[in-house]
Amino acid sequence: MGDKMKIVRVVPHDPDWANQFTIEAENICRAMGEAVVAIHHIGSTSIPHIHAKPILDILLEVRDLNLADTRDTEMVSIGYTPMGEYGIPRRRFYYKNTNGQRTHHIHAFEANSLGARRHLAFRNYMRSNPTIADEYSKLKQKLAKLHPDDIDSYMDGKDAFIKEHEKRAMDLKFGELENG
Repeated sequence: MGDKMKIVRVVPHDPDWANQFTIEAENICRAMGEAVVAIHHIGSTSIPHIHAKPILDILLEVRDLNLADTRDTEMVSIGYTPMGEYGIPRRRFYYKNTNGQRTHHIHAFEANSLGARRHLAFRNYMRSNPTIADEYSKLKQKLAKLHPDDIDSYMDGKDAFIKEHEKRAMDLKFGELENG
């Protein structure tokens, strides 16, 4: 990531995030056209009642990554910057800034790939386990206070928690559930 000066801001859950996702999903589906298989709201903004960075994370399941790559011009036209794999093989990453602030991340994977299932598993597991989701929320708040201007340290501080619960979620087959 290497963005040490990025301010880490974690805020209480905003119920409007779900509406923002719905609107953005329609724009993304139009831009991506026939490449789209499914689109999901993921990340902390998709988990009720927990604190999150106010950036919508979106999982885009596509038929083929090469087909998705042919839609980069359309993605740029709706405000996204394509970043290619951006450190994760078999993924395409896009981000959007609004008024100089990061507002959206898209993680595109081929439909039903391990990458897609991992994201859905973690989200579904957190939605199904409010006590664990609350632990995650408290961890994020603590890390944001400890590392207000160091996104790398903030992310590193969440890593073990995410890996532990993602593994549990995958073992319990939460990536195969479709919870919105």
